Amino acid sequence: MIRVLLVDDHPVYRDGVRLNLEGWEEVEVIGEAGDGDAAIEAAARLRPNVILMDVQMPGRSGVDATREIVARDPGVAIVVLTMFEDDELVAAAMRAGARGYLLKDAGREELRRAVAAAASGQAIFSASVAHRLTSLVGASPAPPPFPELTPRERDVLELMAQGRLNADIAQRLGLSEKTVRNQVSVIFSKLEVLGRPEAIVKAREAGMGAEGPRP
Repeated sequence: MIRVLLVDDHPVYRDGVRLNLEGWEEVEVIGEAGDGDAAIEAAARLRPNVILMDVQMPGRSGVDATREIVARDPGVAIVVLTMFEDDELVAAAMRAGARGYLLKDAGREELRRAVAAAASGQAIFSASVAHRLTSLVGASPAPPPFPELTPRERDVLELMAQGRLNADIAQRLGLSEKTVRNQVSVIFSKLEVLGRPEAIVKAREAGMGAEGPRP
């Protein structure tokens, strides 16, 4: 028997989920909660196998509640059930320890499959969310700016773009000032610039120097 806890701040929606699960002999809905704090208390008291968790609720969010519940009981399977198809929200829920992410328009069979899969230790996602995750994971990382530079030269240019002088750069990178001067000259040559100001402008246009002080 899969023991399920429903967490959502809308009682009418909880009623609908309960009706979708009722009559399924493998599942017992053992409790409900209307916010994150109540979910944490109910999870500790009722020890469900699966929690269907809303994300945006008054007070503590579903993501925060998920993190707290999983920290206390890593064996519980939490499936986020929400209206929001958002990459950052999906990532936050997964980092918090959720085992799945479903949209609230999921049908009865999809919901039942998700509960069964989560209870057996599988990760479960709505088809559209799974596609977005695949796209994110499969996306090629952006190439670094100025591929003609070595990694060390790129480090020097990054610090130059932050407005740091050679002595500061040398100290931060554990190099001598002479070595930094030589690398700065090489950078000027490779970037085909006449001096430091032009190199800094070019680096900042490429997105470098976002952190640290600037002149």
